[in-house]
Amino acid sequence: MYRYIGNKTKLLPYIIDKTKELIGNNGVVADIMAGTGSVALEFKRHGYSVIASDIMTYSYHHLVVNLLLKESPEFAGINYLLLGNKTPYEEVVDYLNSLPPKKGFFFNEFSPGGMPKNGCDPRKYFTPENAAKIDAIREQINRWIDLGEITELEASLLKHTLIMAVNRVANISGTYGYFLSEFRENALERIKLTTVQFDESENVNHTILQGFAEDLAEKITADLCYIDPPYMKRQYAANYHILETIARGDFPDAIGKSGLRNWWDQHSKLCTKTKGLDSFRSIISKMNCDVFLVSYSEDGLFSLEQLVECFSEFGRVNVEYIDYKRFRSNNSPLPKKLKEYLITIQK
Repeated sequence: MYRYIGNKTKLLPYIIDKTKELIGNNGVVADIMAGTGSVALEFKRHGYSVIASDIMTYSYHHLVVNLLLKESPEFAGINYLLLGNKTPYEEVVDYLNSLPPKKGFFFNEFSPGGMPKNGCDPRKYFTPENAAKIDAIREQINRWIDLGEITELEASLLKHTLIMAVNRVANISGTYGYFLSEFRENALERIKLTTVQFDESENVNHTILQGFAEDLAEKITADLCYIDPPYMKRQYAANYHILETIARGDFPDAIGKSGLRNWWDQHSKLCTKTKGLDSFRSIISKMNCDVFLVSYSEDGLFSLEQLVECFSEFGRVNVEYIDYKRFRSNNSPLPKKLKEYLITIQK
């Protein structure tokens, strides 16, 4: 999907094999820090009923598309736009692609063609043309939502589709923490929405939630809970602020030179050494679940010894080690490989 901090796509075979070993080939699996939804989708494909959640709004929309949609929605509320030549989703995407650019919030705050409201130098997240196109598409989706012409599922699909298109032309090195000083080749391409491929595996009563895992835990009953927590001090809410703005459809103050939104309402305690272990304790103690599977990295804030000591308060702990290719910049002095831990807790 995109370069997401801690993405677990390459670890999927290990996670699924361990899940089958622990609870068999079916049951309810919770993925409570689901991110882009790659692990939740793989659980779905293997026949599990999935409860997936995250604090980020863009993650919520990814999860809705991955877990709840098997085919194009009808878009009945805007059928006056549909010609019947393609699927409703394809026709709506064509319509959004045909909209004329609009010099709005993204143009002013995130492109060199505009002037940020706070008076700082223009930002270079997108070319002026792409930023204006994002404005036009975003505002049209907002209009359909405000008029009640598209359903919540349809809105999630269109926001997911726009986010994926934005990722392809964003002028960034990997995250949205800051923009590059010069436009890369991909950023100079014109933005174009493309339809996403729906996963056609059978739905088995999947549930999507949004909120902090510590708050949601007591509402969840599962056979196994998979936890992929943040490892570092870097906050997802800051590093993906632009995607969050697209997902929310709002117009926040763009703060500082990088244009961050106020993201404190999505600040994760797991990114802090002072409160992270207590967050683990809260989740494990509150949830009606006897088996937990935790992904962690040797690069993380907490040592393996600290984690094992914490988790041992709740039952039997087992650790498996996986060699994993490190995400790093070209000039990084860090080794190419690191160890990932797959930690099992059985109450």
